[in-house]
Amino acid sequence: MRFFTFLFLLFSFSTFAQKGNKYDTFFEKGNGNQSATYQETIAYYKLLARDFPTIKMQEMGLTDSGEPLHIVTFDSEKHFDFEEIQKNKAVLLINNGIHAGEPDGIDATMQLFRDLALGKIKIPKNTVIVCIPVYNIGGALNRNSTTRANQNGPESYGFRGNARNYDLNRDFIKSDTRNTKSFVEIFHKINADVFIDNHVSNGSDYQYKLTYIITQHNKLGTILGGFLNTEMMPALVKDLQKKKIEMTPYVNSFADTPDKGFGQFFESPRFATGYTSLFNTIGFVVETHMLKKYADRVKVTYEYMRSAIDYTDANFEKIKRLRLKNEEQYQPKKSYTIKWEIDSTKKTTFPFLGYEAIYKNSDVTAGNRLFYDRTKPYKKDVPYIKEFKSVKEIIIPTAYIIPKGFWPVIDLLISNTITYTQLKKDTIIEVESYKIADFKTTTSAYEGHYLHRNTTINSKIEKLAFAKGDYIIPTQQKGIKYLLETLEPEGIDSFFNWNFFDTMLQQKEGYSDYVFEDTATRILKDNPKIKAEFELKKQNDSSFLKNPEAQLDWIYKHSVYYEKAHLQYPVYRILK
Repeated sequence: MRFFTFLFLLFSFSTFAQKGNKYDTFFEKGNGNQSATYQETIAYYKLLARDFPTIKMQEMGLTDSGEPLHIVTFDSEKHFDFEEIQKNKAVLLINNGIHAGEPDGIDATMQLFRDLALGKIKIPKNTVIVCIPVYNIGGALNRNSTTRANQNGPESYGFRGNARNYDLNRDFIKSDTRNTKSFVEIFHKINADVFIDNHVSNGSDYQYKLTYIITQHNKLGTILGGFLNTEMMPALVKDLQKKKIEMTPYVNSFADTPDKGFGQFFESPRFATGYTSLFNTIGFVVETHMLKKYADRVKVTYEYMRSAIDYTDANFEKIKRLRLKNEEQYQPKKSYTIKWEIDSTKKTTFPFLGYEAIYKNSDVTAGNRLFYDRTKPYKKDVPYIKEFKSVKEIIIPTAYIIPKGFWPVIDLLISNTITYTQLKKDTIIEVESYKIADFKTTTSAYEGHYLHRNTTINSKIEKLAFAKGDYIIPTQQKGIKYLLETLEPEGIDSFFNWNFFDTMLQQKEGYSDYVFEDTATRILKDNPKIKAEFELKKQNDSSFLKNPEAQLDWIYKHSVYYEKAHLQYPVYRILK
């Protein structure tokens, strides 16, 4: 009898052990320095979705790799209808593997969803969790063990560039890739209240395993930004400290050592959290430290997400209310900051856990190299700047008008749920129009573009003819910040600066000098005002006085023969 009892207990224990191991992730089954492949990750979430009714997995749009993005949702009430969810709950979105060589979030989030499904951790009652298991699928499929030269594990990982070699964390505003177009669809479908993008840092050495970037609070807006800066982020820091995890703002110090101080990273709309902030979503970038053990990095990523979920769940009503109030700040005829810069007059200090750094002779080159001495840790107050100031403001128009021929821009607006109307007939409308006065352009390619910068404009009020079908885009809508950042050419990540309107920078028509000489003579004779301006220009500009070609071109460009489209920005502002 005892023998059969022993066999029964042995069988029961074996069955229990098998069940216990069934949901171990690839990372947990390994030696702590291995990360799941793309295929293993998707297979694992399919297992969870099959076995747990609180988890649902859905195929979304395509990526440049040809594979679809997935979203995996944990909803304790098993509803999965985001229109209904948004009425009563918050939505927290987690994005993993945007840089596929930084897989900490991929492995941590599998454990997180498993533990939620099994009830091993606190189940959020007021928050639905959504994750993109692997965002950069093309990069994840390009697996190797060498391209992250400074990173301590895992043994193999993906590549930073996607299937077309785009850095996806520079693509959000321009949306050159299928990955981004699909992300935009997901983001607006679920209307995320809080967003977490999981990464691994580069740069300085220090004691922390975990660093973070929050959406820059001045840029996010005084209401939501103030809450994030003074309430939510400090609460997350304290919660992680209770778990014996210290963290620091992202160490944005590449030119010098962190003990000299550093400033908050400014994520413009090309970056994930810069983009999501345009729709009043609170954003976090988790940046684990590249030199720490992989198992430790996965653990702190997991704990950060848990803390963020717990805080969101406890404060979901306030977060949703503040999102709406923040949106209400931006109204037609009010001012809006289109350019920011760090405010060096508002330095603070905080206790930083670093390592003493020295420069010593390089064993490789003829110069000196930076060396962090881990036998000499320190805790010292270092300068930190997290405040930014406005350096350029515009008045928010009532609406924009975009001629229907600029369909690539229109398509992006529509994909971002921007509402619009179209003219029903040809119409004369009084608008503010921009002429591009100056800009600089990078001399090397950046993410498939030759970016413009330092753009300036001249503006004037005029009545112009617009055609039936041209688009009227009112600014009084949820996407108002998106409209301002993309359609105002002086914005750092405007569509103009990303080359969407470069055809307007090329002069299409011209003249032959010998023919236009006679025309120029007639122009000066028939237009005393132009002649007076011409003579004054020669009088005040010695180089112009000595340059016949420039003089003839000046007359041409001040005549009716000069094409109106050259340097004319083809997006117009309605102010009334």
